[in-house]
Amino acid sequence: MTVDVLFPYYGDVELMKRAVLSVLRQTYTDFRLIVVDDGYPDESIPGWFASLNDPRVSYERNEHNLGANANYRKCVDRATHDLMVMMGADDIMLPNHLEWLVTRAEEHPEATIFQPGVVVIDQNGASGRGLVDTLKDVYRPRGSGVRVLSGEPLAISLLRGNWMYFPSLGWRVSAVKRTGFRQGYDVVQDLCLALDVVMGGGSLLLDDEFAFMYRRFSGSDSSVRALSGTRFGEERRFFETMGDEMAALGWERAARVARLHLSSRLHAGALLPRAVLRGNKEGTRNFMDHLVR
Repeated sequence: MTVDVLFPYYGDVELMKRAVLSVLRQTYTDFRLIVVDDGYPDESIPGWFASLNDPRVSYERNEHNLGANANYRKCVDRATHDLMVMMGADDIMLPNHLEWLVTRAEEHPEATIFQPGVVVIDQNGASGRGLVDTLKDVYRPRGSGVRVLSGEPLAISLLRGNWMYFPSLGWRVSAVKRTGFRQGYDVVQDLCLALDVVMGGGSLLLDDEFAFMYRRFSGSDSSVRALSGTRFGEERRFFETMGDEMAALGWERAARVARLHLSSRLHAGALLPRAVLRGNKEGTRNFMDHLVR
C-alpha cells in the first residue's frame, strides 16, 4: 500500500530539511513524498531536493505564492493512492509513523482519519508542551489504546476543543478529495476538513502509540495571527457556519457547541491581558469583539 506524503512548504529551510529526512528514514518504505514549494525565497532548495536522488521524492515550485489554503488544495490534487499524510514542513515523523498508519488502516477499514500519539517539541527540539497542549489533553476523548469515533459525538468533541495535531494525521484520500479544503479559511482549514469528513459519514481512529513530533514555536503563522487577534474573526465565521450545518443535519447538540465556541472565546480571553499590557489596540479590539459576540 503506497502512502502519499504531501508536503506543502514555506518556511525555515533547516527545519524543512529535518522534516524531509524524517520521512526518508521511515521503516515503511512504500511512499511518495510530494513537495510543493509555495515560492519560498531560497534558491538552494531545488538543488537540495535534486541531491537526494530518491525516486520516491518529487519537488515542484509554485511560480507565485498561493497561500496556505490554495497550496494545500494543490497538494491534495497530487494524491493518487488510498492513504495520505499532509506533513508539516517543520515537524518530525518518528520512524514508525507510516508503518503505524498502514497497519491501523488495514485493521480498521471503517476509519477515515487516523490520529497517532504525538510528542510536542519546540524550535530547538526540546519539550515544547504548554497551555495549548494541556488543553488538548483535556478535550481529547477519554480511554486508551485504539478507539474509533464518529458521528455527532465526534463532532461535539472537536467543536469543544480541537485536540487533533493536523500534520500527524493520516487520511483516506477518497474522503479528502470528495470534501476538499474549503476556500476562505487559512487558520481553521484543518478542523473544517475533519468536520466536513465527519458530517459526510467518516470516522476517526485515535491511538496512543507515539509516531510523530509536532513542533510548536512562537514564530508560527498561527501564533502571529493569535497575537494580533486577526485569527478570531475567521474562527467566529467558521463556528457560525458549522452551527448552521450541524443543525441542518439534526445534530442540535453539536450546533449549540459550535455557536458557543467556548474554547475559542477562552483563548481570546487568555490573550487579552497581554494585548492590553503591550498597548496593542488592534489585538485588544479583536479579542474583546470575539469574547462578547
